Amino acid sequence: MFSGIDEVDWASMEHAYGPADDVPVLLRGLASADPAERESALDGMYGAVHHQGDVYACTLACIPFLFELAVDPDVQDRGSVVELLTSIGGFDLDEDDEAEIDEDEIEGAANYAMAAAAVTAGAGVFFELIADEDPGVRLAAPLALATLHRHPVRVLALLRERLPVEPDEEVRLALVEAAGRVALRHRPLAGRVAEWLTLLVDREHAPGLRLAALAQLARCSPDALPRDVVPVVSGLLRELRCAPGGAPEQDHQHPHPQHDQDGEQDVDAEAEPDTEPVGCAEVSRADQAVAPTLVGQLRALSAQENAGRGAPWAADLLRTLHVGLDDRVGDRTALLIDQLRSPDRWQRIDAVRMSGGLMRAWRGSYEELVALVGDQLSDPEPRLAEAASHVLEELFSLAAPTADALAARLAADPGGWVKAWASGPPGLGSTVKALARLGDARAVPALAAALELPEVPHDVGFAVGHLGPAARPLAGALRRRLAGVALDEGAYDRASPLLAGLTGLRAGEATPEVLRVLRGAPEYRGEWLRTAALRALGSFGPAAREAVPELRAMLRRSGTATEAAEALWAVAGDRDAVLPVLIEGLQADQVHDRRAAAAALGALGPHAAVVAPRLRGLLAHDELWLRVDAAIALWEVTGRPEESIEVLLTAWEKNRHVRVRVAECLARMGPLGPASTAAQVLRAELACVRRHNALDGGYGSHDTYEDEKLLALCRQALRGTGKGNTA
Repeated sequence: MFSGIDEVDWASMEHAYGPADDVPVLLRGLASADPAERESALDGMYGAVHHQGDVYACTLACIPFLFELAVDPDVQDRGSVVELLTSIGGFDLDEDDEAEIDEDEIEGAANYAMAAAAVTAGAGVFFELIADEDPGVRLAAPLALATLHRHPVRVLALLRERLPVEPDEEVRLALVEAAGRVALRHRPLAGRVAEWLTLLVDREHAPGLRLAALAQLARCSPDALPRDVVPVVSGLLRELRCAPGGAPEQDHQHPHPQHDQDGEQDVDAEAEPDTEPVGCAEVSRADQAVAPTLVGQLRALSAQENAGRGAPWAADLLRTLHVGLDDRVGDRTALLIDQLRSPDRWQRIDAVRMSGGLMRAWRGSYEELVALVGDQLSDPEPRLAEAASHVLEELFSLAAPTADALAARLAADPGGWVKAWASGPPGLGSTVKALARLGDARAVPALAAALELPEVPHDVGFAVGHLGPAARPLAGALRRRLAGVALDEGAYDRASPLLAGLTGLRAGEATPEVLRVLRGAPEYRGEWLRTAALRALGSFGPAAREAVPELRAMLRRSGTATEAAEALWAVAGDRDAVLPVLIEGLQADQVHDRRAAAAALGALGPHAAVVAPRLRGLLAHDELWLRVDAAIALWEVTGRPEESIEVLLTAWEKNRHVRVRVAECLARMGPLGPASTAAQVLRAELACVRRHNALDGGYGSHDTYEDEKLLALCRQALRGTGKGNTA
C-alpha cells in the first residue's frame, strides 16, 4: 500500500492551512490500527485537505491512495474513506455554474472537475464494496455508486438485486436512498425508480423500509405518493414504536402532556443536549471539555442524540419526506400534529424541530400545531422542552396559543431565565424571549431579574421593546444600570442593551443618563455608542428637550450628523437647523449615509418639500435600497405617490428582502385602486404559500416575524386603512 507516496512532491502543494507536506502522515493515519489515530487523520483530511469541500492539488494527489485504502480489507473504518471519496468526487459543475466562474475561480473549478473525473474513473470498485463484509463499507457504497458511477442503469439494477439479501437494516435504507439519488441525478430514470419504490411501499416490507421508500418517492417523484400519505406514514411510525427494540407505545413514567387549564405543570431545569445548568444560567459543555477532533465531536453528538432511540434513522427519513412534500403544507402539518401526539418522546422531539422548519419557510394555519409544540414545554425531558422553547422563540405572534404554557414554564424554571456562556455575553433564555415577543407582561419579572445581574444580557433591550408599555416598570432599573456604566472601551457592549430598552419604552425621564453616555463615549466603538444614544433621544421626542443644545452641537460632527439631525427634529422640530445637514447627507460618499439622510428627510414630510428634485434624482441610482429609500422619502415630502410606486414595485420584483419596507409605505399611502398594479402585486404576495424570505440551507431568527409583518401590511394596504402622509 501507498506505493509511490514518497515520490509525490507534497511540499510544493498547499491545503487550507499551508504546505501539504503533512498529507502522507494523514493518509497513513487512515490505515492505523489505533482508532484515535484514524480519527485524527480523518479530521485532518476534512479539516485541511478537503476543507469545507474544497479541492486542492494535494486533494487530487490523495485520490489513488484513498482508493487503495477503500479496497484493503485489513483497513478499519473504510466506510469513512468511501464517504470521503464520495465527497471529493461528487461535485457537480453545471452550465450555470460555469457561466458564473470568474478568473480567480478558474483553478478551483478545474480542480473540482479533475476530482470528479478521477473518482468517477475508479468508481467501479464500489460495485464490489456493496457486498463487503464490513457493514460500514456497505453503508457508504450505495451512495458512492449513485453519486459517482457513469452507468446509472447498472447501479439501479445492483441496488434492486442487493436489497433482498442485505442483512443490515440501515444498509437497506441506504440502498433505497441511493435509488432516490439516481433518480435525481438522471431524470429519465425517475419513472423506473418510482415504480420500484412504489412496490416497496405496497408490499409487505418492514415499516422502516416502507418509510424510506415513501421518503425517496417524495424526494424524486412526489406525484407518485399515495393520496393518503399522512395516515400511511402515521401507521408506519406506530409500527416502528411497536417493533422489537422500538419505543414503548406508552411511557408510563412520563405520560404525554396535555393542555393544562390551570397552568400548573412540573418542569425540569432547561438544558440543551450539549448544555447543563449552572446556577441561573448554562455553560456550554463544548467550552468545558472540547473533543480532540471535530470528527470526534460529531460522532459523540450523534451517539448522544441517538442514545435510547429505537430507530435512530427515522428522523432523517421523516426530514427527507418533509422536504419532498415541499409546499403541501396541509399534509406536512397533519403529519407533524400526529407526531406531536405520539407517546414516543423521540418522535415528538423530531416533530418539534421539523415544525420549526416548516413554519419558518411556509405560510399556513398553524394554531393547532403551535399549541401542541407548547404542550412539550412541560415535558420532563429537557431536550424536548428546550427544543419547543427554541421554536416558539422564533414565532413571535404566532406563538400566542402557547402564552400560558410559556408563562408556566417561566415561573417553574427561574434558572433558565438567563443563559451564561464561557465566552461571550449572557443572553436571555428562549422562554423569556418567546413570552416577551408576545408582549406578555408575565415576562417582566424575568427581565427585572436579568437587569440585576452583574452583566446585563445582551438582548434585554430587544425584549423590552417587544413588551412595550407592559415593560414600563423596568425603566427605573434601566436608568440606574445605564448611569453606572463605565465609559471605557467596553462601554458599547454594556450600554447598548440598556439604551435599546429605554428606546423601546420612549423613557424621556432617562435623558440625563443618555446624555452622559453621549458626551462621554470612548474612542473604541464610540460612533456606534453615540448612534444608539441619539436614537434613544429621538425616541423620547419633546421629553428630551434638555438635550437640544447637545444635539445642535453634534450637527457639525462627522459620522453621526445625520442621526443627530434626525433626533433634533424628533425632539424640537427645528427644520432650519436640520434640513441643511440632511441635504448634505444626500451627497455623502457612502450609500449607507445617503440612505440614512433620505429616510430622515422623509420624516420631515412636507417641511422638506424643497429636496424633492434631489430625491427624484436618486430614483435611478444603481443601488436598489437607495432607490427605495429615496422613493419613499419623495412620497413623504410631496404627498404624490405615482412616480414613487413605480420605483417601489420594480424593487419589489428584483429583491424580495425589500418587500416589508415597500409594503409599509404602500400601507401608509391609503386606499389602493382594486385594479391597480400595486393591489395586484399585494394580492399575489398574499396568495403565495412560500415565505418571501425563506432560504434553502439557512435562516434568520426574525424571518417568520418579518414575513408575518409583510402579510399584515399587505392586508392593511388592500383594506385602504393607511393614514396617508401624516408628517
